[in-house]
Amino acid sequence: MNTEYIHWNPEQGYRREDLRRAAGILRSGGLVAFPTETVYGLGGDGLQKNAARKIYEAKGRPSDNPLILHISCRSELDAIVKNIPAKAEALMNAFWPGPMTLIFEKSGAVPYETTGGLDTVAVRMPAHPGAQELIAEARVPVAAPSANTSGRPSPTMAEHVREDLDGKIDMIIEGGSVGIGIESTIIDLTGTSPVILRPGYITREMAAQVAGSVKMDPGLAERDHSVRPKAPGMKYRHYAPRAAMTVYEGSIIDVVPAINAGAAAYPADRVGILASDETRHCYRHGHVVAAGSREKGTVANGLYAALRQFDRLGVEVIFSESFSGEEKSEAVMNRLLKAAGHRIEFLPK
Repeated sequence: MNTEYIHWNPEQGYRREDLRRAAGILRSGGLVAFPTETVYGLGGDGLQKNAARKIYEAKGRPSDNPLILHISCRSELDAIVKNIPAKAEALMNAFWPGPMTLIFEKSGAVPYETTGGLDTVAVRMPAHPGAQELIAEARVPVAAPSANTSGRPSPTMAEHVREDLDGKIDMIIEGGSVGIGIESTIIDLTGTSPVILRPGYITREMAAQVAGSVKMDPGLAERDHSVRPKAPGMKYRHYAPRAAMTVYEGSIIDVVPAINAGAAAYPADRVGILASDETRHCYRHGHVVAAGSREKGTVANGLYAALRQFDRLGVEVIFSESFSGEEKSEAVMNRLLKAAGHRIEFLPK
């Protein structure tokens, strides 16, 4: 398959003929990767069984891992869900469009191929104007997991999508780097109380201010292979570089020498160190990559790009600082620990 490339940018948007072609691909059951404010998504018509199957095939994604439907306006929700709880209305009014996915009971219009066999459906209204325009032009809810090979770090720029999916999908829309850099917060609204199944930019505290009590799913601590996932990222290995990674948790005063000692046991060209802008100068051995600044709160924006850089460098082992206690740290640490397979070294206080 020859993958076509078109462009979107915030000043000029799409060329009209490019937008029509992209929307036509979606309506005809093809796949289009496109930028959102979180990460790049791999889009297909969420109401077509075959389109959902193509998404799973292109990504190498397990078919019981649900897809998220993306809509461009509130009125498009009614056809794909059975009922809308009052707390969902409150959350949508506060955070849509934006990086928040809500789980509802699905309507009969949504095939089980899209929901991973579940009677629930995950729905998001992205804030990215290019994503909104594409979905509106396609006139279908767009199923769009991250546009990467399943298990790899999610794509935050078009070149990441090209690395994984060139030749496997119909079109890639190049739209520069994304704004947030980690996936949306997923909140389950099918029970008695809202439950966060995946942390993201919208924190538990932010959601609770709008919807009252909000719980965290107990399965967030580690993968549970016995549970059928209600949301992406709950069961399978995600966001992972090819090298084995260990996260060091503790005071940065203790973490730096511990990582330096661990790195010294490997040839310099085989070891990677994931640091922050503020600490990257503290390491002398191996490939040091900064995810972002702790002080400026940009670690989330650069995390996936940093993990992909280690793949390009060909390292065999990665030592990572922890980013607990930083801005949006709940979401960052969720992704980091999944990428490390929950390998974490707790340093004594």
